[in-house]
Amino acid sequence: MPHLSMVGVVRPFPYLVTMAGDKTPPLTLEPWSEDGLDLLRTLNAPEMTEYLGGPETEEQVIARHRRYLDPAANGIMFRVVLSPDGDVVGLTGFWDHEWHGEPAYETGYGILPRFQGRGLAVAATLAVADKARADGRHRFLHAFPSIHHAASNAVCRKAGFELVEESDFEYPKGHFIRSNVWRLDLRE
Repeated sequence: MPHLSMVGVVRPFPYLVTMAGDKTPPLTLEPWSEDGLDLLRTLNAPEMTEYLGGPETEEQVIARHRRYLDPAANGIMFRVVLSPDGDVVGLTGFWDHEWHGEPAYETGYGILPRFQGRGLAVAATLAVADKARADGRHRFLHAFPSIHHAASNAVCRKAGFELVEESDFEYPKGHFIRSNVWRLDLRE
């Protein structure tokens, strides 16, 4: 698993993330805000939602944005921002989830196509895992990428997740996909 180092002793958000030993540009996780709506619209493209049932309607995107603005009810979402230039490159987050009757966190991520292939999804996933670890309520962080989405599965593998099983997974609501179930032990 790549080493994750955080700049600074105290990690208020946003915080800077770098991965030692590679050429991944440093990134910052910024808490979700009103500025995130345009990012959601951009990420709602066919090439970004191919493995998730396709693009959402404008109403669904706005409803998702509103949910992201309420972390107490819906989990914590972040915009992924390159440092120091400030380019918004994607999103990540974590939220409560139950798997096989056990409480856990679930994570998701999306990096804009023009920024893909630079290790940013892995760095963002490691950073959000650190935040979930600090939250400390659950032992495991899960991800459920489609079995057909090679890049998303590679992110999980490179971020140190363990492949547990395949399962039918509902996402978005009413749409089932065959997913790999990846799990990261936050206590290790």
